[in-house]
Amino acid sequence: MQYHDREWGVVVHDDRTLFEFLILEGAQAGLSWDTILKKRANYRAAFDNFDPARVARYTPRKLEWLLADPGIVRNRLKLEAAVKNARAFLTLQKEAGSFDAYIWRFVGGRTRHNSWRSLERVPARTAESDAMSKDLKRHGFSFVGSTICYAFMQATGMVNDHLTHCFRYKQLAGSSVEAWNG
Repeated sequence: MQYHDREWGVVVHDDRTLFEFLILEGAQAGLSWDTILKKRANYRAAFDNFDPARVARYTPRKLEWLLADPGIVRNRLKLEAAVKNARAFLTLQKEAGSFDAYIWRFVGGRTRHNSWRSLERVPARTAESDAMSKDLKRHGFSFVGSTICYAFMQATGMVNDHLTHCFRYKQLAGSSVEAWNG
């Protein structure tokens, strides 16, 4: 509840925070988000507060250490992807000036405020998340399928998918609500 009420869907333009969400969304694949939230502090400690430059330098020895850490999800493929993604993240950051500048282009630089009235209407992926996934993969990322990308977009405020009757919907939409879906 606290995550929903204070953080989910809030616009993020900080590269380190964007990297954190990208790694956590990948870690969450196939699991409940609650599982990852309960381990979030452990992830921050294990991943050097999600400093992409430090994560990019992780060695096989560090990966073995992470695999032994009960405070995080110990999935070799997900952990290897985190290191791979840190390296790709740094490259994109350099090419685009910031990861923020790169990633927000998938929504034209501003939040898309959807107008969902029920959870059943909220999609698991969109054309934008499909494009993001494809482009991230082209840049060397992994564990960035379209569903993961859409969850990332929701978490970082690229889309406002709070239901229209949720108190957070209007708070995050502000005074100008521009609905993209019904």
